[in-house]
Amino acid sequence: MTTITESKPLTDTKAVEIDDISKVFGRGRGAVTAIDGMSISVGTGEFLAIVGASGCGKSTLLSLIAGLEQPTTGAVDVGDHRVAMMFQEASLFPWLTVGANIEVPMKVNKVPKAERRQRVLELLDLVRLTGFERKRPHELSGGMRQRVALARALAQDADVLLMDEPFGALDAMTRDILHDELERIWREKSLTVVFVTHNVREAVRLGDRVVLLSSRPGRVIKEFTVQGERPRRIDSGQIAEQAAAITDRLREEVSRHA
Repeated sequence: MTTITESKPLTDTKAVEIDDISKVFGRGRGAVTAIDGMSISVGTGEFLAIVGASGCGKSTLLSLIAGLEQPTTGAVDVGDHRVAMMFQEASLFPWLTVGANIEVPMKVNKVPKAERRQRVLELLDLVRLTGFERKRPHELSGGMRQRVALARALAQDADVLLMDEPFGALDAMTRDILHDELERIWREKSLTVVFVTHNVREAVRLGDRVVLLSSRPGRVIKEFTVQGERPRRIDSGQIAEQAAAITDRLREEVSRHA
């Protein structure tokens, strides 16, 4: 029978180190503690999936890693790694072409025009959208728009990719295809990925480890090392069995706070 084990470090080299952080929004009686005493290490090249009930601080955690928010206490250390973030919605500029959307972060970083053009073509090839450079977002399917959003994130030359439920709004077939594509790109680019999802099977399908967070305030309940060689199938018995173990623990947590 397939088992899921408590996690252990996959590598001695850390891309992200989260040390006993808390995050409080507001002050006084209106203060809300989103995260409390959370510590997580993410190994270089690791694919870490994070799951938990709504309001457990998953998105807040990504914002802290990205530097968009600062912890109230504790520290987040990404060393000299470059960090990019991808959201559930593609959030493309509708008046720009696909190529121009991907160029945006390169323009911000003052990359020369000729280099931007070459980089756009390379990224389109990487996400398998060659030939779509001049299309507008409204001409693309939801899955294709997410590919463009991924290419735009990679255009930042990041080696740590933060993903906040990027496939949550997609149909099951498109999501399954993009799982394969993301895994391929993760390997080809030697990325470190921190992937937030509500979908436990998705977490097990993609992750080297799965971190389960408590309901608010967010704390680490347990970490699991995912068993099984890649590539994995989300509908496989092995994935289902491992996901069930995590789901059972998540239900306990949700029930405790109900």
